Amino acid sequence: MDKDQVLGHVLRLLDDVLSLNGRAQTFTRDTALLGALPELDSMAVVSLITALEEQLGLVVDDDDIDGDTFATVGSLADFVAARLG
Repeated sequence: MDKDQVLGHVLRLLDDVLSLNGRAQTFTRDTALLGALPELDSMAVVSLITALEEQLGLVVDDDDIDGDTFATVGSLADFVAARLG
């Protein structure tokens, strides 16, 4: 999966998990997430990680996640891309 495909998948997951009703499709790599989207609270982060694991076959350990991972759409997409190898 190339970077554009990963970004597209991340945007779809954000839209689905956070119930953004299509808003995520207007996001760019620089769009702030954690602290900027009221929908992205601690429970939503867990749901998003679970969705990434289920849909992409990722394994995410608690130690792998920090606030920087969810800082922007780009940082989340880069995290996913790195996990996909």
